[in-house]
Amino acid sequence: MKKVLYAIQGTGNGHLSRARDIIPILQKKDIELDILVSGTEADINIPYPITYQLKGLSFVFGKKGGVDFWKTYFKAKSMRLHKEINTLPVEKYDLVINDFEPVSAWACKLKKKPCISLSHQSAVLASNAPKPKKKDALGKLILKKYAPTTKHYGFHFKAYQEDVFTPVIRQDIRNAVCEDGDHYTVYLPSYDDEKILSILSKIKEVTWEVFSKHNKKVVTHKNITVQPITNDAFVKSMATSKGILCGGGFETPAEALFMKKKLMVIPMKGQYEQQCNVEALKEMGVPVIKSLKKKYIKDIMNWVETDTLVEVNYPDITEHIIDTLLQENL
Repeated sequence: MKKVLYAIQGTGNGHLSRARDIIPILQKKDIELDILVSGTEADINIPYPITYQLKGLSFVFGKKGGVDFWKTYFKAKSMRLHKEINTLPVEKYDLVINDFEPVSAWACKLKKKPCISLSHQSAVLASNAPKPKKKDALGKLILKKYAPTTKHYGFHFKAYQEDVFTPVIRQDIRNAVCEDGDHYTVYLPSYDDEKILSILSKIKEVTWEVFSKHNKKVVTHKNITVQPITNDAFVKSMATSKGILCGGGFETPAEALFMKKKLMVIPMKGQYEQQCNVEALKEMGVPVIKSLKKKYIKDIMNWVETDTLVEVNYPDITEHIIDTLLQENL
């Protein structure tokens, strides 16, 4: 039986959310599957046995709309990272599938072993995918070199070319009962709660349900509820919301579009992938603001007052993609 390693980036929630659907499909196949997760910034877990739980190289979210590069640097501990890369036994696997995970990617590179990307990041770098007009050579380089792979299968908001597919919409979202409630769901992990409260409290006629990386208990402030992230609560809030205000990542905007919810996004500062994402979303007609500042309150109010929806078609093709990947690479 062929041995397969599925390596997942654990920074943020998008990679692990996607993995919750991909892992049971892989488990059905005639393979022996091991799972690797590296990174420390996720709020959700995957309910499957993890063979390798590594520290890896995590980007640490800041509180002012970007990545905290100092914390990221100090948390990296390069000697530990080198040890993880050098001791990971990728050579014992017939196939390594990688979702933007650096330890297995660099272990494969050092041992000259193929490493197959199954990620959003590989789609962002695809030649036909939208890119921001403002060049960011360093950001693009980081995206290319962070987890280098030899072959690419990517997910994006549209299937821009042959090796790019529409998003994996997890079953939690596909099976959710959607209705238009009275609240708006907010997920802006790179901003602290005080900043979010100071801006959204100015829009008084709206009820906001904020999901926070920085708060461990439920807090109510005027027209705003702040609560820690749990998968069930977040899915329920989105499904029953009037609209979703979130960062410029991939999974949450894709899920909002699938649920036919109004969507507004705020990309993280200095994050090339999110700048690419918002270019794609803007092309589709999704409103984007640059940051969570007072000068953008009017834009948020205008968004609240309009009912414009963006139509998408995201069929459930995850198993087809997995079958294609296994057939082509095993």
